[in-house]
Amino acid sequence: MSAPMEASATAEVDEKLYSRQLYVMGHEAQRRMMASKALMVGCSGLGVEVAKNCILAGLNSIVIVDPLPANSYDLGGNFYLSVDDLGKPRADLCKDKLAELNPYVDVSVDSNITELTAEQLLPALDSGISCLVITIPLAKDLLITLNNKCREVGASFVYSTTPGAFGQVFCDFGPAFVCSDKDGNPPATSQIESIFQEGKNVTVKVLEDHGRHGLESGDAITFARLKGCDGLETGKNYTVHVTGPFTFEIEGATVKDSPNQQGYITQVKQPVTMSFETYEKRLSDPGEMMMSDFAKFDRPALLHSAFQALGEFLAGNGGELPTPGNADHAAKVLELTKAKSSDELTAAQERIVLQLASGSKAVLSPMCAALGGIVGQEVLKACSGKFAPINGFFFFDADESLPDELLPADQVAPENSRYDSQIACYGKDMQAKILDLNYFIIGAGAIGCEMLKNWALMGVGCGANGHVHVTDMDRIEKSNLSRQFLFRNTDINHFKSSTAANAVKAMNSDMNITPYQEKVASDTEHLFGDDFYDKLSGVCTALDNVEARLYVDQRCVFYRLPMLESGTLGTKGNTQIVVPHLTENYGATRDPPEKSIPVCTLKNFPNQIQHTLQWARDWFEGEFKQAAEEVNSYLGQPAEQYLATLQPNTKTETLQKIRKTLVDERPVTFEDCVGWARLTFETLFNNQIRQLLHNFPEDQVTSSGAKFWSGTKRCPKPLTFDLEHKCEDAEMFNHLDFVVAAANLRATMYGIKGRTDKAYFEETLKDVIVPDFSPVEGVKIAANDEEEKANNEMDTGDSEADQLWDSLPKQADLAGFKLQPIDFDKDIDDHMLFVTACSNLRANNYSIPTEDTHRSRAIAGRIIPAIATTTALVTGLVCFELYKIVGTPRKKLTIEAYKNAFCNLAIPFMTLSEPTPPAKTKCMLKGKEWNWTAWDSLDVNLGDVTMGEFMDYFESEYNLEISMLSHGVSILYSFFANKQKVAERKAMKMTEVITSITKKEFPPNQLFIILEVIANEKETDEECDLPYIKFRFR
Repeated sequence: MSAPMEASATAEVDEKLYSRQLYVMGHEAQRRMMASKALMVGCSGLGVEVAKNCILAGLNSIVIVDPLPANSYDLGGNFYLSVDDLGKPRADLCKDKLAELNPYVDVSVDSNITELTAEQLLPALDSGISCLVITIPLAKDLLITLNNKCREVGASFVYSTTPGAFGQVFCDFGPAFVCSDKDGNPPATSQIESIFQEGKNVTVKVLEDHGRHGLESGDAITFARLKGCDGLETGKNYTVHVTGPFTFEIEGATVKDSPNQQGYITQVKQPVTMSFETYEKRLSDPGEMMMSDFAKFDRPALLHSAFQALGEFLAGNGGELPTPGNADHAAKVLELTKAKSSDELTAAQERIVLQLASGSKAVLSPMCAALGGIVGQEVLKACSGKFAPINGFFFFDADESLPDELLPADQVAPENSRYDSQIACYGKDMQAKILDLNYFIIGAGAIGCEMLKNWALMGVGCGANGHVHVTDMDRIEKSNLSRQFLFRNTDINHFKSSTAANAVKAMNSDMNITPYQEKVASDTEHLFGDDFYDKLSGVCTALDNVEARLYVDQRCVFYRLPMLESGTLGTKGNTQIVVPHLTENYGATRDPPEKSIPVCTLKNFPNQIQHTLQWARDWFEGEFKQAAEEVNSYLGQPAEQYLATLQPNTKTETLQKIRKTLVDERPVTFEDCVGWARLTFETLFNNQIRQLLHNFPEDQVTSSGAKFWSGTKRCPKPLTFDLEHKCEDAEMFNHLDFVVAAANLRATMYGIKGRTDKAYFEETLKDVIVPDFSPVEGVKIAANDEEEKANNEMDTGDSEADQLWDSLPKQADLAGFKLQPIDFDKDIDDHMLFVTACSNLRANNYSIPTEDTHRSRAIAGRIIPAIATTTALVTGLVCFELYKIVGTPRKKLTIEAYKNAFCNLAIPFMTLSEPTPPAKTKCMLKGKEWNWTAWDSLDVNLGDVTMGEFMDYFESEYNLEISMLSHGVSILYSFFANKQKVAERKAMKMTEVITSITKKEFPPNQLFIILEVIANEKETDEECDLPYIKFRFR
């Protein structure tokens, strides 16, 4: 089944809309999706989730089929239905709202299908569909018929259902499905350190500085920018045999030894052909099934039998699933399951089957979201040919969230409300708890939108005592719309938090929600302080950076609040559940910090496109932002006051920059800007390189006799300006692009109107006189970071700085003059055109493979690849953990019940594991051993007593003698302090002592003071290792 590989969309890809998704799927896969059509049968909770994800991803067209009437259980997972819609056909109710998600996708309802029968469904498969996806229970015979028809017409077949806290997925993509990229990882890249002949094979060793080569035996590679590697061909595919993490062999080449070998190695992704079995065959022989939790090895086989038993019950009960809480119905499903199982079921397995049966009518939002992400990605795989599909069956469950025994019928009976599905699984008492939750969600981007949607369906904060707070500083951009589904085109430039709040309020009008546009940090503790956190049930992070997560984590530990944490990176997702006293906190384990690029590498010795892009960004920042800000600062304050702000070792450089910007190179017309851009090209990419080669000639050797230009140091070559020059990798006209972009940015900075037509630039550049350049003796260029640091610390003296200062125009002469600083924005095309061209020109200097604007945007802007399917999956998994935090009825939850997750939809792979418990510190307190964790503190609630009263209480309560008491960096008491001062402070209230030292008043919303104490046991005088003191003074 190779249709997706052959399909090709004629329409151009909207890079603004699909920006983050393109870094996951790539342009070719996106074009295939834009040429694909999917038929979706079922529009309950799972169906609408899958449709939403596929529409956001940008399929060409989606036909939805579901003539069945909406019921109250559908409201648990379908965010486009309300109580007023009950009894109406589901597909018709959802179609228009789904169509709003993406104007490029044609969404329609097949009105010819009024019954879900083979006679009516089969003709729809002859309409050129790429994939059929069924998300509601259908009869086995009908599923087999539809699956066989899909094989006949060359379409992929996906079947998935979500009864309660259980889910199943089945995929059959045909006997020969061609997958263009099985894992979604970027091609492995490395650089040559040495190449030598060993018998018939050539051994390649890569530079260890850049990490392992990341290849496997059998992989194909190509070489580029080869130097000293005679016998190897650029662009030719070679098959590798891996001999170590930094070495591999290739066949079919003969090389000569050379003392200076350099070059780039890139893995070539190879298509693979995958074979699938039919639904009918997999029912009787499921084969090896994908796992989701390795602690449940027996679960896939059990659920395979139980789901078939549930299907048989459905067929024999007039198309109705078991009634929640009906013990007879559940027992019947258990009986059918036992008949299909080869081994006798254990009591624990019987409980699983009974829970599956009792909750089978339930449509839970978290399960629909989780499986909606998985199934949505399978549909995208079918349409794009990208990533490895699930082969056969996959089963998933969250049985840890369910009671140990079935709840009584009156607890799970429907109320004809949005929450009937949750009530069917967890009971009415737990639903009441969910309604009264008070949660704070930080971030209203992709994860935030999905989470708020789930909460609206679950009823979080929808009770009389419940509330949801959401904050996000950002405004909506077009690139958000492909994965932040609460937003529309008309919302662009509006705040995310308020728009998201309005959207979920429309889904569930009972939700009590307050949006904020504030960051959560130490400087907003007047807003998000003690009184705010004191009212919360928990916190959910939907953040995109580690620093903010760590701050929120500290708040959660201090206030002992659960934290729901999740994140995505393309098709990869992770979740972490943080429960006070039970699990370690988020900040307990951290990844090592990212390596920074050495300064001398950036300035003189780049060898990767990342180096040249960072250099280009830094140059943009210095020339178009910092120079303008420095001039404005000079003009905006008295001369002596400005002069006092300059640092001695950068004073001369700063004044030179001001003089150049205000005097020497100040443009009056756009022609001046064009001339400046052309001369800047000459300076950066010709003159500076010639000076570098003058200092370090190509044949330079080090003191040890080694070649200077070898290994990571690539010998550069100066560029000759040519408007028609096109680079071989990115196929961009970098010379022209640089001048056009630089001239226009310069013009913007000075308030001059620019232009971009090529003919104008060709004509204007003829009049630009480029001065001759000769390298200068005595110019110092650092060969390494140590020399660079020494050069920067050199004092240039005040004489030159004084001359420059005297030569500057007086502020009074330029009254009212102001430059426009330009902040780099990766999403502004003019900015990226400059950075890409500038980076590629420098890459050409050093024979580094260039990149186009799309790829450069990702690297320079540090863009995190994102797709809606992964986001839906992680939020679904997190919401199951929220059920557990609320408290499952009739069940005592231990750490084993909670689950952290790591998943990769591309492979596909999922693993759930129990969280790590917090680390413990041992001490003796009140004569007993106490093992305390980061969650613990010594809580003192005495009100604003005097320091003497506090110390007396502490010493009598804990039988400890205080030797030092501190607050932050301020020491309040120490045994060696002046006795008179100690006596004075002991008579003062605690807040007065602290205020007298810090000179800061306590904000009115602060309730607690954190105190650190060093104390000794009175009997032994041994120091006691204690946690901090949490002193409540209000």
